[in-house]
Amino acid sequence: MLYNELLRLWNESVQAMDAKDWEGALAKLEQITEPTSRTHFNAALAHLALGQTDMALRSLDFTVAKDERLAVAFFQRAALMMQVDRLEEALSDCIWAQKHMRGNVVIDYRQLGLRYKLYSWQVLYNAAAVYSRMGQWEQATDILLSATQERGQGRVGNIEVAFKSIERKEALNPLMVPEGLVFRPRKQEIEQLQQRDFLGKAKVISSMIPNDDFGGFEPLRQQKPGFYEPKTDGAQESRYMRVRAPYMARGPGQLTVPGGAMVFLFGEEDRDGMINVIHDGQRGLLPLSLLEPADVKKSRSKKNHLPSGIPLPPELKPPSRPPTQRSSAAPPRVSPSTETPPPSYNTATHAQSASGPPRYTANAASSQQAGSPQGEEAGSVVVKVHFTYNMALSVPLDTPYHELKERIAEKVGHSASQLRLRHKQHGSRVLTPLPGEVEPGRSVQEVAEAGRVTLWCQREDTLANRTILYQMVALYDYVAQGPEDLEFSEGDTIDILGEVNEEWLEGHCAGNIGIFPCCFAYRENDNIIQEF
Repeated sequence: MLYNELLRLWNESVQAMDAKDWEGALAKLEQITEPTSRTHFNAALAHLALGQTDMALRSLDFTVAKDERLAVAFFQRAALMMQVDRLEEALSDCIWAQKHMRGNVVIDYRQLGLRYKLYSWQVLYNAAAVYSRMGQWEQATDILLSATQERGQGRVGNIEVAFKSIERKEALNPLMVPEGLVFRPRKQEIEQLQQRDFLGKAKVISSMIPNDDFGGFEPLRQQKPGFYEPKTDGAQESRYMRVRAPYMARGPGQLTVPGGAMVFLFGEEDRDGMINVIHDGQRGLLPLSLLEPADVKKSRSKKNHLPSGIPLPPELKPPSRPPTQRSSAAPPRVSPSTETPPPSYNTATHAQSASGPPRYTANAASSQQAGSPQGEEAGSVVVKVHFTYNMALSVPLDTPYHELKERIAEKVGHSASQLRLRHKQHGSRVLTPLPGEVEPGRSVQEVAEAGRVTLWCQREDTLANRTILYQMVALYDYVAQGPEDLEFSEGDTIDILGEVNEEWLEGHCAGNIGIFPCCFAYRENDNIIQEF
């Protein structure tokens, strides 16, 4: 949808929320066909004001999916998770909120349109509230002690009351964004929505025709076909003049110019017959009687000559064509990446919490593993699939891979046996096969992050009885130079099937098999070896 239409609906929804018309605000927000993270956050606040906690959580899930680094969205969702007793997920959101604070004491969201400041002590306070609801009073006390080291408005009073509640073994109430504080569009952009007449209405100033009512500066004329080229005298074509005889400066502001020098007329003639000129980077007066028009010849050559010292651009040509024989050995490439993906909801408080952002997650992990974990409530996850076209579907979080593959195959109209699902780990550009493709019993929950999964679906019928040695990522676009070439675009993942020679490789990409120059791609991961 158009951006001005988005601004109009967004502004009308904010006005409805200011008037406490929550249902009217939701009706306006639902008309936005391409919502943003900020409009989803406003919808969550409207649902929360109506007491619709489940719908508010769903809107916050969409908010996090749109902007994975919006700390205030994780902070707000953690408070709602505590209200529905989903404590492990609430603690995970507190972890992510603290991580996206990026070591700052406070984040002011006024630049994004939200008149709210999120302090790091508020995130720690909500984490202590989660531990108090779990009955882990020692961990709650430790988190509150660390919150006392932080700075921020309202910290002292809230934390003192929290310590007294912990002493009485009372669960803490979570903090959240107050009602009525929403993301607002910029005032300057709202003012631009109103149409303005910058030109105004034309009126007749003067006319050559009596009683002419034409609304312009002169009456309409019959135009001849072609381009209009004004005719001028040869002396007026150029303001360059030549000095007939040498001239010695005789007063202030005058120039000393040798005979035959070229000058440029800078002004008009004055009463004394002197005129302002520019010569050799200096401006001064010369007698007009000593100047004569210079014959400045303009070059009509259309060739663009490069200045000396600037080399020509390099030629981006592929290497020489390889011979027909091919070998299966794989060339050595770049070492694998060492980046690791961030933790998802189900692993944020267990396996990866020790290396996660806040220091209190290690205690949480050990205490949760020692006690009996609470059963997680089965939710849903949004799966985005890249095929020849993009599509999205919602499935339960515990859906096995084979059921997901059958649903996708039904959508694209192909057999599930001919399709292969891949995904990208966080921080990597390589498409790796889903573990459930070869290990049955695995579910979508293992690759879900922030309530969503992004998959790439490819037809693998052309790879029958072929072995993928490893994968590479395209550095540049490569256009096929012959029928045996493999064409791809920058960023595509290429399955390497064999080595032709030192400069050419045989690969598979987007259902096609061919050869390509190895300098057009780089190897990111050595660990992907799969037999088909």
